[in-house]
Parts: sequence; C-alpha cells; structure tokens
Amino acid sequence: MAGTGTGGPAGTAGTVAEANKETQRSGDGMGYDRTVLPSGVRVVSERLEGARSVSIGAWVGTGSRDESADLNGATHFLEHLLFKGTPSRSALEIAQSFDAIGGDINAFTTREFTCFHARTLGEDLRLALGTIGDLVQNASLAPDDVEAERSVVLEEIAMHEDTPDDIVFDVFHETIWPDHPLGRRVQGLPGTVEQMSREAIAGFFHRYYTGDNIVVAASGEVDHAQVVNLVDAAVRARSTPRSIRAPGAPPPVAGSLVVHERDIEQAHLVYGTQGIARSDGRRWALGLLNVILGGGMSSRLFQEIREKRGLAYAISSGHLGYSETGVFNIYAGCSTENVGEVLSIIREQLGVITTSGITEEELARAVGHVRGSLVLSMEEPGAAMSHLGKSELCLGEILTTREMIARVEAVTLDDVRRVGADVLAGAPWSLVVLGPALAVDVSSFVGAAA
Repeated sequence: MAGTGTGGPAGTAGTVAEANKETQRSGDGMGYDRTVLPSGVRVVSERLEGARSVSIGAWVGTGSRDESADLNGATHFLEHLLFKGTPSRSALEIAQSFDAIGGDINAFTTREFTCFHARTLGEDLRLALGTIGDLVQNASLAPDDVEAERSVVLEEIAMHEDTPDDIVFDVFHETIWPDHPLGRRVQGLPGTVEQMSREAIAGFFHRYYTGDNIVVAASGEVDHAQVVNLVDAAVRARSTPRSIRAPGAPPPVAGSLVVHERDIEQAHLVYGTQGIARSDGRRWALGLLNVILGGGMSSRLFQEIREKRGLAYAISSGHLGYSETGVFNIYAGCSTENVGEVLSIIREQLGVITTSGITEEELARAVGHVRGSLVLSMEEPGAAMSHLGKSELCLGEILTTREMIARVEAVTLDDVRRVGADVLAGAPWSLVVLGPALAVDVSSFVGAAA
C-alpha cells in the first residue's frame, strides 16, 4: 500500500520481507506466500499461472458485531466514507483512475470483517494497491463527507428494506440472537445512522484499522515481493498489537416465531437453528450435508418442494459460521397458501436426515459437487484472493485446494450423521416470515429441535 499510485519499493523493505517470509507449497505446486511485516500487516499472495489480471483485497478485522447498540452501522458507514478520499486522492480521482484502466474497486462489510478489494490487469497492481493502501491508512473522514454519505447510507438501508428476500435474513439474525451483537444489522438502523457522529465513526477507524488487524491478499498475475514492498512502504504507524475482539462463549439461540405482514406477492421465510463456528472441524461434514439437503438442484428440498410439487420457485439451505458459533438456515419463497405445506416438507426431510442419515450415493455426489466447485472457483483470481484473505484473517490457517479436497473426501457417512444430529437436532428452530397474512398457524414449527 502506498500513499500514491506511483511509489516504488521502499529502502530495505525487501530485506525485511525476506526475513519474515513464510512459504507453503502443496505437492501439486499450488500454494501461497505469506509475510508478516513489522507493522503487523500480514501479506498473503498466490500467483496463478496464465492469469493476466490481479485481484487484491485489504481485509480488516472489524464488523457490525464490534459495535455498541447505539452505534449500530458505524462499520458500514466507515466503509462508505473511506471512498470519499484521502489528502492525496479525491473521490473523483479514485473513480477516474480505475475507469482509465478498465478496473474496478469496491468494498463490503459483514458482521465480523470489512474488505476493500480491486481487480485490474497485472500491470496495474501498483495503482490498485496504492489506492487501497491509501484508503485504509489515510482516509480523510471530512465532516462534510460524513453528512453527504449519511444520506447515501440511509438510501441504501431503504433499498434493502424493499428487498424482502434479503431483509428476511437480517430479521432472522435479530430473532435468534436478540441480545447479542451478532443479531445486529450490518447496515445499522435509520435511527442509529441518523444520530451517529463523525467522532464516533473516526473512533472505529483509529481503533480497528491498524496493521495488526489487517490482511492484504492478492491473487493472479502477482509477484509476492512486489506486493510486500508496496505494503511495507505505507503501513508503518497506528499499529498497537492487542486483542481486539474476544468472542467468548456461543450465545444461546432463541426458538422464536416472527411474522411481518407486508403487501407483497410472496411469503419469504427463513427457518433455522444454531450452527457451528467457522473453525469447527465438523464444517466439512456440515458442508456436504448442506449440499444434500438444500444446496443444489438435486438436493432433497429442491426436488421435493419445487420439482415434485411446484410449491416454491426458490428453496435452499445454507450455513454461516462465525468466530464462536454459526447459523444453519433454510430459505423459501412461496405463495402464502403454500407456507404450511412447505414447512411440513422441510420438517419431514430434517427428520429423515437426523434419524436415517444419508446414502452413499448422496455422499459421493456431494463430494463431487464440492470438489468441482472448489477447483473451478480457485482458478478465478477474485475467489482465490478471498480464500487467502478470509482464511488468514478469520482462521489463521490457509489450506490449499488440494488440502481442502482431502478434508472433504475424508468425510464419512457417520461424520455426516453425527453433525446432522448435532446441528439439526441440537437446538430449537426459529422461523421468520415476511409477506401477506398467513392462512395457517405456523407456531407448531417453532421451538423444537428437528
């Protein structure tokens, strides 16, 4: 990361980088380079042979779970404000520089991290890294920009509210974790965003945007030494090594029912329960179970609900892992008249899996699905960069494609049966429905484990 897009390697940065460099290679030649800089920034990169583009990302270990209730939305607000510019780059200059090379730059905020990412041709790596480095190190956060962007964030919240198949997941998190930061909305609420001060937002910037809390990841046509030198040239200050987040014990999950009536065409429902932490070794078995239950077109839920009965257009399952816990959920979009039958089929399939498990054929098909998806995604620089950055920041472990496939292929029928019993039948289920008034009572689906 450099203060300008044209700065070169700094002094002895190469020597420092080599002294701290850790390299991992798998047997098939796939792997990554990793360097920890004196500033605390971790740099991870992977060169993809044949790629002409590069994807880079600055991954910052802060998300909405790090906010207090009255500052809900501060991390997302800050993400917006960084693009308003620095002392050496205006917002217009940032936009023009990427338009001029056909590249793109963007960012997103989650409950546990924020990512600023860009994709350009390999020859424009210096510009991309320089810009993102400048943003995360030197953002101006000018008072006028705060007020202008406040309106933009409020418009984004309003737009999100108008998208029921998105907002229903936010309501679901609020429902299962009503008294925990993981239940808060990433974008915040209109009331909290409206009253948030520039000083409070700047406080997040200075607390969390420090070297020890940043991972820079790059994939594609990259040279690791060049990436390290560009990063080391900029991130030298505002680094105070400390434990920023202590997640603690998993929050208890409430088994609750929330029905929000809206004048829309379909009912959007999320039905779910407590999952497992992001680092839990059972995640490979749960991933395969998810594929079998609702993760694809041949899954049980898709076949039973959409293909055989035509009760819903959209039906799927998924799992989100966090530092100390997770959430397993099933989403469906259907007419209000079909909600009861859809939920009955979901409960039936959950019961079958928890009592009878899955078949060898289903497991083999799920393994093949995950294996193919992993290989195909890791050939794309953006996906490879995301894997590097998220793994280093959230897990402290980066697995190569071969290592991930080995973990998946090692899963047995008993592993899937056990994780199914632990997750699907381990905690009460909650239900959130957004849409027209329901024609049936759905309270019986809430509270009990599968």
